[in-house]
Amino acid sequence: MITVEGVSKNYGKFTAVDDVSFVCRPGTVTGFLGPNGAGKTTTLRILVGLTLPSKGSSHVGGHPYAHIPNPGLHVGVLLDASAQHPGRTGREVLKLSAQMMGLPDSRVEEMLGLVSLTPEESKRRVRHYSLGMRQRLGIAHALLGDPSILILDEPANGLDPAGIHWMRGLLREYADRGGTVLLSSHLLSEIEIVADEIILIGGGKILAQGAKAELLRTSGTFAKAADPKALETALHEAGVQVTPSGNGGLRAEVEPILIGQIAASAGVALIELRPAEGAGLEEMFLQLTSETQREGAPA
Repeated sequence: MITVEGVSKNYGKFTAVDDVSFVCRPGTVTGFLGPNGAGKTTTLRILVGLTLPSKGSSHVGGHPYAHIPNPGLHVGVLLDASAQHPGRTGREVLKLSAQMMGLPDSRVEEMLGLVSLTPEESKRRVRHYSLGMRQRLGIAHALLGDPSILILDEPANGLDPAGIHWMRGLLREYADRGGTVLLSSHLLSEIEIVADEIILIGGGKILAQGAKAELLRTSGTFAKAADPKALETALHEAGVQVTPSGNGGLRAEVEPILIGQIAASAGVALIELRPAEGAGLEEMFLQLTSETQREGAPA
């Protein structure tokens, strides 16, 4: 289990993380989402003892990370795939860590096979690895000690679609065997597929957290018109607040019959009119982080 309780981190007058608390339980994949600069990486660094919090505490498996003896046997961490020694080969990176953990060389070969790094690739120096190969090596390193907890920051960076599909299955199987996974990623579609729980952070604060199904549950009505702008204008003039939803549609917290009446009075032809189903993760993300977003796409 992972617990973070009232954690804050200040850099002078700037607050990078502001009173953050959450729990990640065994048997679940928890997606950790937020725009650039939201405080995700700072929180993860605090969790694994690389950054000291200004206040609050965090525990991994019931202990502060720094107090865990031989932590690689209990917690697998991947925060930066490019942090591996560029002059060593992939096999050397894993072999040195295996020796420090007291693991046999056979474990190194097992992990290289698991992440599909070939014997030839494992003998290359890391400086010659592509980003995707470094990510695979980083995942192998995180799994080397057969830990019960995984903490991963953007592990899909550089992976091709087949690699992302492989990683998704790997994490799902790991959690299904009772492991705890905390996964930070900007790939919203992947988080939506693999995560059981979601934590959304913006401006250093937790904006939403809970079971994915609950967070993405939507009430109200979905409507889509032949002229979306005309429908939006008519609804606003009638005092109905709307939010974008789906491909050119709108969602409003009113009954479908009211939207139908407003559209008919305004002469707007509707293509779809139905009770709203679950909002997509991207829709929720954009709504909750709108005030903390930089201009452009979420990351």
